[in-house]
Amino acid sequence: MTSVVSKLDAINRLVGHTIRWFALLMLLLQFGIVLLRYLFGVSYIFLGEGVLYMHASVFMLGAGYTLLADKHVRVDIFYGQASPKAKAIINLIGALFFLLPTVGLLLWISWPFVYNSWKILEGPISVGGIPASFLLKSLVPAFCGLLIIQGISGILRDGLFLCGVDVEEPKL
Repeated sequence: MTSVVSKLDAINRLVGHTIRWFALLMLLLQFGIVLLRYLFGVSYIFLGEGVLYMHASVFMLGAGYTLLADKHVRVDIFYGQASPKAKAIINLIGALFFLLPTVGLLLWISWPFVYNSWKILEGPISVGGIPASFLLKSLVPAFCGLLIIQGISGILRDGLFLCGVDVEEPKL
């Protein structure tokens, strides 16, 4: 079972290590946009949308890695002082009753919109923009899938820990 947890973690680790480069690319692209606009008086809508696409990708595809690294937003009233066993129980309940149902609902609700967008190969958001809104909308099910993968990994890890199996911390 621990090898399953490691393999599930590896998916979000790979995505996280890949997608973090989008932050640098986004910065460089935005710098280029500013230079073009203020030095040369030129503006291209598709470049601005490129920043939007990368920004959405960083947050949507990076969510699973954030959960893997345990750096997500948490309401920390009791959790910080809790024992490792209590933390595992809180994480298990949170994943089973909040994370998976919420993300599953989001996936179920968003799927028709994404499917229809792919069916017509939906064009740009703005005239002159990137002609691939269907790719941007595809980030929603990808976000859901990556969080489901990491949620299952967390459930397995915490369940094993509560059963007394020594589970190593996820590698980042």
